[in-house]
Amino acid sequence: MRVDGHVGVLEIHRPPHNHFSLDVLTELADTAEDLAADGCRALVLCSEGKNFCAGVDFAAEGVGDSPVHTLSAIYGQGLRLYSLPIPLIAAVQGAAVGGGLGLACSADFRVASPATRFHANFGFLGLHQGFGLTVSLPRLVGTQKAAEMFYTARRVPGREAHAIGLADRLVADGAVREGALEYAHGIAESAPLAVRSMKATMRADLLAALPAALDREIVEQTRLLATKDNETGVSASLNRVKPTFVGE
Repeated sequence: MRVDGHVGVLEIHRPPHNHFSLDVLTELADTAEDLAADGCRALVLCSEGKNFCAGVDFAAEGVGDSPVHTLSAIYGQGLRLYSLPIPLIAAVQGAAVGGGLGLACSADFRVASPATRFHANFGFLGLHQGFGLTVSLPRLVGTQKAAEMFYTARRVPGREAHAIGLADRLVADGAVREGALEYAHGIAESAPLAVRSMKATMRADLLAALPAALDREIVEQTRLLATKDNETGVSASLNRVKPTFVGE
């Protein structure tokens, strides 16, 4: 964490893929709220390494013996990020996968490059989408495009993401962090009380819809975690092969 003028910078240090855990998200939310309380006018979320964030590390982290409890705790911290009073800009290098896509979509804006990839890979894991993507992704790209991303689990490259509204700015490869900082400093030049007020208004519908969407996601993810298709999908992901699902 550091402060650059009126802009706070949050960085995930779990390279190369920056998988998150409950502790990582809690620290992010705590730090972001502290920076907002200390007078920062905008925040940049970035990460160290090859990829922005690959979501939960199923091999190392998993969801434990009580998926409902674990997912509720994780998504509770995600809700805190969605609810920040000041704008958050995600600098998305490499891949934003699964829960990492959810993390990117919790931000107000996303800066990407042609090499960036946004991947709602839940269908390849035999899972329902999570991290509030049920409402956040359609808000950005529209219901039809969001459904296609969920159902096909295909990777959306940076140029396409920019064209459909998933990425707000497209910069050169290797320049996403600088681009996000420039974006944040531009916002920080506006009247801070007005920006906070405008963000509260602009996000009101999203924040009202998130609790019910998160509850639904938790129920469906918990149910599907117990299926053979999920076991197949996770195994295929770890072994980097294409899964073959049987619908059980």
